[in-house]
Amino acid sequence: MADVSVLDALDHRPASNLLGPEARREALRLMLRIRRFETRAKELFLQGVIKGTAHSSVGQEAIAAGACPVLNEGDFLLTHHRGHGHTLAKGADPRRMFAELMGKASGYCGGLGGSMHIADFDSGILGANGIIGAGMGLGCGAALAEQLDQSGHIGVAFFGDGAANEGIFHETMNLAAIWRLPLIFFCENNHYGLSTPTGMVTAGTTIAARGDAYGIPNDRVDGNELAQIRGATERAALRARAGEGPTLIEALTYRWDDHSMRANLPAYRTSEEEENWKSADPIIRLEAEMADRDGFLKRDYDAMVLETETEIEAAIDWAKDQTEPEMETALSLVTPPRAPSPAPPLVDDREITYVQAITEAFAQEMARDENVILIGEDIGRIGGIFGLTRGLYERFGPDRVRDTPISEGAIASCAVGAAMRGKRVVVEAQLWDFVTLMMDAIVNQAAKARYMLGGKAKVPVVFRGPQGAGIRLAAQHTQSLEMFFANVPGLEVYAPSTAYDAKGLMTAAIRHDGPVVFLEHKLLYLGQSQPVPETPYAIEPGRARIVREGNDCTVIATLAMVERAVQAADRLAREGIGVEVIDPRTIKPLDIETICDSVRKTNRAVVVHEAPLFGGFGGEIASSIMENAFDWLDAPVARVGAPESPVPYNDRLERAYMPDSRRIADAVKSVCYRT
Repeated sequence: MADVSVLDALDHRPASNLLGPEARREALRLMLRIRRFETRAKELFLQGVIKGTAHSSVGQEAIAAGACPVLNEGDFLLTHHRGHGHTLAKGADPRRMFAELMGKASGYCGGLGGSMHIADFDSGILGANGIIGAGMGLGCGAALAEQLDQSGHIGVAFFGDGAANEGIFHETMNLAAIWRLPLIFFCENNHYGLSTPTGMVTAGTTIAARGDAYGIPNDRVDGNELAQIRGATERAALRARAGEGPTLIEALTYRWDDHSMRANLPAYRTSEEEENWKSADPIIRLEAEMADRDGFLKRDYDAMVLETETEIEAAIDWAKDQTEPEMETALSLVTPPRAPSPAPPLVDDREITYVQAITEAFAQEMARDENVILIGEDIGRIGGIFGLTRGLYERFGPDRVRDTPISEGAIASCAVGAAMRGKRVVVEAQLWDFVTLMMDAIVNQAAKARYMLGGKAKVPVVFRGPQGAGIRLAAQHTQSLEMFFANVPGLEVYAPSTAYDAKGLMTAAIRHDGPVVFLEHKLLYLGQSQPVPETPYAIEPGRARIVREGNDCTVIATLAMVERAVQAADRLAREGIGVEVIDPRTIKPLDIETICDSVRKTNRAVVVHEAPLFGGFGGEIASSIMENAFDWLDAPVARVGAPESPVPYNDRLERAYMPDSRRIADAVKSVCYRT
């Protein structure tokens, strides 16, 4: 189904003018290094030395050897699960690569990433990726950072033919085109996704031709011919460096091995097809060209092969001798350390709203640090549909307050890539339900990058937006999704209920070197002005606030539920029940100490949240109370939440859906054994 004759049908444009005899010699040496690395990696996997899996690029070496040398030292690349060749071609040390594949502490990612996640930020290798197409989104962000810094650096995002059918391909092509980003989209079309032929699942004439729809220049080249790869990449790099935007390159090639070293699949390619493609071996083709043009002799080739084999065997021996990582070290890499902040100021007489407090945090941090940028839908000229970025476009300009297409996947992944390249990015999800379209960028990229890449990555990005019910927007615009994120290591989750906390926690979130999910509630946008100091300040996450003191029962609530808990406490005070209200302020990190100290005093606890009861954070808090303060409890911990139902549109049903002060008061009475 993948006939090698397709290479003959290509329009062979003029090849590189810079590929002279010495450049060809170095390219051949690099291709042999990649071939030997991949061959020995497969053997080591079969021997059990390399575990898990890895994906061989044997047969595709010309692409790495042709494209990566075009990049300068400060340029970057992002690659995919079959990315060993790209990383070697960008300067990665095979010793540390083998160590990573063996899960050793001296590997590029400390043995925590493995074959699919090798990164070397010092060499501009921002990481291989196990998620199909992810590098395109991250690449857009990295390219945006370089564009904003006017560094002159460019990047390449490698991806396979299968990724061209992912939504992120189209979203990022559009984004890169409208922003004229200095990025090369490089598709390695090896004709198979996993086992399915590309032609069976890919509409249109070619993948390269899809660039036409976005006004992106494109090339379709022979991926087994070094000169064609080099020429196409040089043309694309010149465009990117000149500020002319992205290019799409589709290189036709073939992987000799199965999808992965672990795969044990039924045959899906004929032996004849495989042998025909092996006859187009890029190494043999280059050797023959060098013999014809450069007088390259058989003994020169044999010497180069021996040199490469010696280098790779030495790398393997070195890697085998390295130690494995320790769990304590690994756990220390999940989240970045936080610099201590001065104690926040006391409140004063100045009053602003919850919305204004968040806007002020944006403005102060943007004035303080030119690397802070905001991106999202409609946040620029109109200031967002809830007005949280109003006035910032005029003050800081369109480069730093960026209106985007309606492309949540591209927005979020672009933000992560820009953060990895030095920016501090605040992403607005216009309505928090839309964050479900950002989940790969948040959960698989931002949350895992620091750990997976061995502690190299800083990902200072804030994902924020309005969640919760109360203003009649029906089921798809009103969800409370905090527990989606609380269960993901590497993420912090903030949930301020006051204007004072909103400003201080947003400041802390922007300054943090890791990803933060920042939850705002629509009802809090409608609240009255509250005391908030004008001076910039940050509130340390993981510090709960005692909203109201009491001795008979502890109520733990967040966001809009805090005010309702206070209303319940006021009502119960008239009945002689003293309720202590605790606002955790951040769900992760969670200040369980303050909560349990209160429970030890009151001997009872009620947890309130707007999300449905099953799977809500109330269960986590109840469990923590049972583990840490069980001996002080005089009654089981009670929980108050929404029913197991989407949020209804009808106003009366919506009010019944949301926990209110009456239900909270009833729960308190039940644990106090009061009717």
